Amino acid sequence: MQKRRRFKQVLTLQERLTAWTEETKAQAAKLPPGPERDALIKKVRQDDVASHLDDWAKSPGLQPPT
Repeated sequence: MQKRRRFKQVLTLQERLTAWTEETKAQAAKLPPGPERDALIKKVRQDDVASHLDDWAKSPGLQPPT
């Protein structure tokens, strides 16, 4: 059986998502309008949704099921 590779993350998920979003936005800004730029913009939107979901999941208003 193979051993799992485990990585200790230095940055939080929120920090990694934010950094990746900024980098991808910069790449998209350099491209001319077209399918490649649209794909990058779509990924940025997906990252934004993931960020909001992470915020929601960590919100103090959530209660565990009883």
